[in-house]
Amino acid sequence: MKNISLVVSAVFFGLMTSVSATIATIPPPPSAQEITSAFQKYKDVSAPSIKVPTVVEVPFANDFSNRFDFAVIDTEGNVPQPYLFTESLRSARTAVSIDRYGGENSAMLDGNTRTFTEFALPQSGQGQTRLVLMSTKPMTLSGMTFFLDQFVALPTSIEIRANTDSGEKIVLARSQMFSGFVSFPKTTAKEWTVSFTYGQMLRITEIVLNDETAGMVGSRTLRFLAQPKHNYRIYFDADRSVPMHVGEAGNLISNIGVLRLADSPAQANAGYVLADTDSDGIPDLRDNCVSTANANQVDVDGNGRGDVCDDFDRDGIANAVDNCPNDPNYNQADIDGDKIGDVCDKEESRITEKYPWLPMAGIGFAGVVLVVLFTVTAQGMMKKSKTGQ
Repeated sequence: MKNISLVVSAVFFGLMTSVSATIATIPPPPSAQEITSAFQKYKDVSAPSIKVPTVVEVPFANDFSNRFDFAVIDTEGNVPQPYLFTESLRSARTAVSIDRYGGENSAMLDGNTRTFTEFALPQSGQGQTRLVLMSTKPMTLSGMTFFLDQFVALPTSIEIRANTDSGEKIVLARSQMFSGFVSFPKTTAKEWTVSFTYGQMLRITEIVLNDETAGMVGSRTLRFLAQPKHNYRIYFDADRSVPMHVGEAGNLISNIGVLRLADSPAQANAGYVLADTDSDGIPDLRDNCVSTANANQVDVDGNGRGDVCDDFDRDGIANAVDNCPNDPNYNQADIDGDKIGDVCDKEESRITEKYPWLPMAGIGFAGVVLVVLFTVTAQGMMKKSKTGQ
């Protein structure tokens, strides 16, 4: 019975240890500041007339979001709230198609910022691609916005040409991109050619044309359950997805008893912090190595990829983790464990490098020998001295 008790106690202790370890590895929920720092804009919302919890609906018809992530924060306690975002837009714009050799392009014009088109990146040099936008009738454009997937840097350069009635003209000369929006003189054409160069993986989720002659009809709305005498701030236009822990949501789909609020102006979020995946102080959009820290942005070969995430020797291992960045060594063999791959280690034959403890052991052994010799010599001298007496 005593043995059974010990076994049960051991099993219980093991389970508790496992549970404790699991709990310890679960990351804490992000703070309100960590959540809201991902959003560029916000709207303040209140419903002073309600006496009981009420589903309210906030219009977003004139606010185009980079991605449809929101944060509804109850300002009393900074608590995130569940929400429902709906969109039923019908474009009055001219129908546009995109032609690109060797790839699917519909994701860039499907109105869904969660889908994307990916452009292949060559092993060396910069990637290049050309998109041809064709419309059923002439469009008058003054700019374009390119929405990128998260954790993706901007292309290094862009050029835009328009095929007008008077011939092809360059409306935006090849230049460096500093944001997803580019503007140019108002131009009318049915065909537009956009050329990109890029040094890292490029994923475009959506292309929005600044069509001077078009409009948008329909609605975008956001619903949440508001409490009496509470104020709310709705954050939107995020540059990355943010995990949030919210409570249980009520029925936000039903139209019964919904209070539709007037549109409120969007304001710039002073707490917005540009996405910086690798925390090296360089925002993702301008970082030549988005996933690996390289504050110096060194790019020796000028291919648009920082040296730390480049692969000089083409062995499939990025320089930052390659123990021989200039010599191919797929297996990363390092027999002496000095973090220098065998194929480029010039000191591989030195036994002291292979066994770094050996010099200290030799010194210790030599010290012991000296002590023994000194002792033996001293004893011999003492014996001679006694004999002489």
